[in-house]
Amino acid sequence: MKRNKFRLISLIIVVVLLLCTPLIGMQFSNEVNWSLTDFIMAAILLFGTVFVIEMILRKTPEKPKQRLYILMVIASLLLIWLELAVGIFGSPIAGS
Repeated sequence: MKRNKFRLISLIIVVVLLLCTPLIGMQFSNEVNWSLTDFIMAAILLFGTVFVIEMILRKTPEKPKQRLYILMVIASLLLIWLELAVGIFGSPIAGS
């Protein structure tokens, strides 16, 4: 039980540090320009991914299936992130 809590807390800390990166970058460069909406969307995507991965790790006993499911979740995160950032597919969520 303690191991699961430690893993979840460490993943949350990693997400918070990732969200601090553009915040710090905005202080030093005009090229990093995130709005509050950008931070909210990034937080939803990253925290959602962390909690889905944590659920996979707790509910799936087989290691090969865990790895496959986690890889699929991370690939989904990256595709959604790329679509929101640059609009690769030209969908409505990219603002085009």
